Amino acid sequence: MRALVCHVLSDDRSGLRFETDWPEPPAPKPGEVTVAIHAASLNFPDLLMLSGGYQFRPEVPFIPGTEGCGTVIACGAGAEALAGARVIVGGRGGCFAERLTLPAPAVRPVPAGLSDAEAAAFTVGALTAWVGLMTRGRLQAGERVLVTGAGGGMGLAAVALAAHEGAHVIAVASTAARLALAQAAGAHDTVLVDRAAPVIEARDIDIVFDPVGGPLVPQAIRTLRRNGRYLIIGFTGGRPSPFPLNRALLKEIEVLGVRAGEFGRQDPAAGRRHITAIDARADALRPQIGLTVPLDHATRAFDAMAAATLSGKAIVTI
Repeated sequence: MRALVCHVLSDDRSGLRFETDWPEPPAPKPGEVTVAIHAASLNFPDLLMLSGGYQFRPEVPFIPGTEGCGTVIACGAGAEALAGARVIVGGRGGCFAERLTLPAPAVRPVPAGLSDAEAAAFTVGALTAWVGLMTRGRLQAGERVLVTGAGGGMGLAAVALAAHEGAHVIAVASTAARLALAQAAGAHDTVLVDRAAPVIEARDIDIVFDPVGGPLVPQAIRTLRRNGRYLIIGFTGGRPSPFPLNRALLKEIEVLGVRAGEFGRQDPAAGRRHITAIDARADALRPQIGLTVPLDHATRAFDAMAAATLSGKAIVTI
């Protein structure tokens, strides 16, 4: 089968190759299904895994791709009810290939109204936004939420969710085009920043949702009101600047790490509730697609993410 395969870990992604005759996945065992993938979405952990820079480090060779959409084409015993279903696929890899075998609980029906591309791009962003804002951040209607990286897939999901739940949303991004996407997702105010030397003058923020880190951290911390919550989502902007613990003390700020997938692995019942919550809001959280490439040109999507030129979600069609 056709697949995008990482053969060697490298910072320049030189170990990533498109294969036309990769071995088929194994037939499904009891409780498993095989899915024909129609579309897959690129996420920042997919990029980090190519260099061994993510906390989960699969052995090479491996097929990247943590989320996708497809059709169940084979079922093991106990999973027959999923035969022929159009499903969202979630896991730690394997979606950048024509077919994938995985446990049946790792797939679920596509929420009504989502296209294959939207379904493939939906879960990681929406789930992280939900766990961050609603579970860890305890968002209440009327609060002020500042979202960094607001033109990327993760940031746009947070903007859309916060606005849907009644918050006043301030979007921070490094280009006017990305801020326009954030406004389309529901942002009320926007802040254009220089990535190397950002300045954010907003104040009295209740929650900062920060997937960027890097030089933005001190600026984002300053925006928080007393008892504000700072959500650490990731570090797409590089290693964070030293955290000003004195400011956290003086303002009694909460600093909260957010790992949505790990939350569900540690507490499966809560994980199921989170999925139910985002699927019920799928129309409001519909992802914005910024780049679509075929599988044999999927490296273009990785290059765009690495160069920080990607807006919205990148989709690989299979």
